[in-house]
Amino acid sequence: MIKEVILMTNVEERIEQIIQVLREQVVQDTAVPRNIRRAAEQAIEALMNKEKEPAVRAADAIAILEEISEDPNMPLHTRTIIWEVLGALEQIK
Repeated sequence: MIKEVILMTNVEERIEQIIQVLREQVVQDTAVPRNIRRAAEQAIEALMNKEKEPAVRAADAIAILEEISEDPNMPLHTRTIIWEVLGALEQIK
Protein backbone atom coordinates (compact mmCIF):
# COMPACT_ATOMS: atom_id res chain seq x y z
CA MET A 1 0.00 0.00 0.00
CA ILE A 2 2.74 2.46 0.93
CA LYS A 3 4.65 1.59 -2.24
CA GLU A 4 1.55 2.38 -4.33
CA VAL A 5 1.20 5.77 -2.63
CA ILE A 6 4.87 6.52 -3.28
CA LEU A 7 4.52 5.50 -6.91
CA MET A 8 1.44 7.68 -7.29
CA THR A 9 3.33 10.59 -5.77
CA ASN A 10 6.16 10.06 -8.22
CA VAL A 11 3.71 9.95 -11.11
CA GLU A 12 1.95 13.07 -9.86
CA GLU A 13 5.31 14.80 -9.46
CA ARG A 14 6.24 13.87 -13.02
CA ILE A 15 2.93 15.20 -14.27
CA GLU A 16 3.50 18.45 -12.39
CA GLN A 17 6.96 18.76 -13.96
CA ILE A 18 5.51 18.17 -17.41
CA ILE A 19 2.84 20.80 -16.78
CA GLN A 20 5.53 23.24 -15.69
CA VAL A 21 7.59 22.61 -18.83
CA LEU A 22 4.57 23.07 -21.08
CA ARG A 23 3.59 26.28 -19.31
CA GLU A 24 7.02 27.86 -19.17
CA GLN A 25 8.44 26.75 -22.49
CA VAL A 26 5.42 26.56 -24.77
CA VAL A 27 2.38 28.42 -23.45
CA GLN A 28 4.30 31.49 -22.32
CA ASP A 29 6.54 31.63 -25.39
CA THR A 30 5.12 34.30 -27.68
CA ALA A 31 7.23 32.99 -30.58
CA VAL A 32 5.05 29.88 -30.60
CA PRO A 33 1.94 30.12 -32.80
CA ARG A 34 -1.32 30.57 -30.96
CA ASN A 35 -2.83 27.25 -32.05
CA ILE A 36 0.14 25.38 -30.61
CA ARG A 37 -0.01 27.31 -27.34
CA ARG A 38 -3.73 26.57 -27.19
CA ALA A 39 -3.09 22.86 -27.68
CA ALA A 40 -0.47 22.94 -24.93
CA GLU A 41 -3.03 24.58 -22.65
CA GLN A 42 -5.52 21.84 -23.50
CA ALA A 43 -2.89 19.22 -22.70
CA ILE A 44 -2.25 20.92 -19.36
CA GLU A 45 -5.97 20.89 -18.60
CA ALA A 46 -6.12 17.18 -19.44
CA LEU A 47 -3.17 16.50 -17.15
CA MET A 48 -4.72 18.48 -14.31
CA ASN A 49 -8.01 16.55 -14.40
CA LYS A 50 -7.74 14.66 -11.10
CA GLU A 51 -10.98 12.79 -11.79
CA LYS A 52 -9.09 10.48 -14.15
CA GLU A 53 -6.23 8.08 -13.53
CA PRO A 54 -2.75 9.42 -14.33
CA ALA A 55 -2.34 7.05 -17.29
CA VAL A 56 -5.62 8.23 -18.81
CA ARG A 57 -4.68 11.88 -18.29
CA ALA A 58 -1.32 11.21 -19.92
CA ALA A 59 -2.99 9.47 -22.87
CA ASP A 60 -5.36 12.40 -23.33
CA ALA A 61 -2.46 14.85 -23.32
CA ILE A 62 -0.49 12.66 -25.73
CA ALA A 63 -3.39 12.67 -28.18
CA ILE A 64 -3.58 16.46 -28.07
CA LEU A 65 0.16 17.00 -28.41
CA GLU A 66 0.68 14.41 -31.14
CA GLU A 67 -1.93 16.16 -33.22
CA ILE A 68 0.10 19.37 -33.27
CA SER A 69 3.60 17.88 -33.14
CA GLU A 70 3.98 17.93 -36.91
CA ASP A 71 2.62 21.44 -37.43
CA PRO A 72 4.90 23.06 -40.03
CA ASN A 73 4.61 26.44 -38.29
CA MET A 74 6.05 25.14 -35.03
CA PRO A 75 9.50 26.51 -34.16
CA LEU A 76 12.15 23.80 -33.98
CA HIS A 77 12.91 24.37 -30.30
CA THR A 78 9.22 23.98 -29.49
CA ARG A 79 8.97 20.78 -31.53
CA THR A 80 11.89 19.36 -29.53
CA ILE A 81 10.18 20.28 -26.27
CA ILE A 82 6.91 18.69 -27.42
CA TRP A 83 8.74 15.49 -28.36
CA GLU A 84 10.47 15.39 -24.98
CA VAL A 85 7.14 15.93 -23.22
CA LEU A 86 5.56 13.17 -25.31
CA GLY A 87 8.37 10.82 -24.30
CA ALA A 88 7.86 11.65 -20.64
CA LEU A 89 4.10 11.19 -20.92
CA GLU A 90 4.50 7.81 -22.60
CA GLN A 91 6.36 6.57 -19.52
CA ILE A 92 3.41 7.28 -17.24
CA LYS A 93 1.47 4.12 -16.49
